[in-house]
Amino acid sequence: MIWKTNGKAGGKGTGELTAFLDEASEIEGKFSFSGTVMVNGKLKGEIVSNDTLIIGEKGVVNASIRAGIVLVSGEVIGNILGGQRVELRTGARVTGDIEAPIVVVDEGVTFDGNCRMTKAEHDHAVVALSARG
Repeated sequence: MIWKTNGKAGGKGTGELTAFLDEASEIEGKFSFSGTVMVNGKLKGEIVSNDTLIIGEKGVVNASIRAGIVLVSGEVIGNILGGQRVELRTGARVTGDIEAPIVVVDEGVTFDGNCRMTKAEHDHAVVALSARG
């Protein structure tokens, strides 16, 4: 199995993939989606979503990534901004900076960059409501 199902990484609460880019796929440009998408092909440019991006073992992504949950088992060259979490799975190769409230790095990962752990998005709303009194 390429990724673990833990209830947090499902597309629209179902855990099912809404799209899959296989090894023969190559995309260049801005890629935006909703649900859960798995990339095992090549993608260059920019990826934007509030949902789950899975980069499979054969995926090669040269892009800036902004998504709710990012699970990496393949190669990423570019910065990753995770709204909820970023997981680098065994064998992942990442060159770029990572920013997320939760960052998980498995044994056997190659990571060249900086890591910044931020507050979860919903924490900002709680702080704003508390400040109002």
